[in-house]
Amino acid sequence: MGIDPGLHRTGYAVVEYKNKDPHLKEAGVLTTKETDALQLRLKSIYDGIQEVIEEFHPDLMVVENLYSHFSHPLTSVVMGHARGIIFLCAADHKLPITCYAATRIKKSITGNGRATKMQVQKSIKSIMRLDNLPEPPDVADAIAVALCHLEAGR
Repeated sequence: MGIDPGLHRTGYAVVEYKNKDPHLKEAGVLTTKETDALQLRLKSIYDGIQEVIEEFHPDLMVVENLYSHFSHPLTSVVMGHARGIIFLCAADHKLPITCYAATRIKKSITGNGRATKMQVQKSIKSIMRLDNLPEPPDVADAIAVALCHLEAGR
């Protein structure tokens, strides 16, 4: 299960290999209201991730590492809250967690560690043989996180 954590939008994807090909079982985005209190937004993420885990029973969780630019230090604090909730969900279900840097994920999917969101979306569309670009980009990012781990394990 790949996760692209975010307080406003958390992308998730359940991917498995069948006959050496990646197969997308489920992907989506959990959205919280910016006007809700922090604890309500975190509860919404928790409930959504729990629901996906309970429905699809993934073997592990793969999460994108935190990255924060020095000019926006508060971003890493806010993202840390969302990641903490996601890690709690994994602990509730005794799921091991693996994390990868965004640059490694992008490089494994597009060949370029500094790929744009559109480049990631196009690569995911091609790799997964999707009819349309995965939208919003958080969904493509979550699929990319999962695929990065599957490729690392090959």
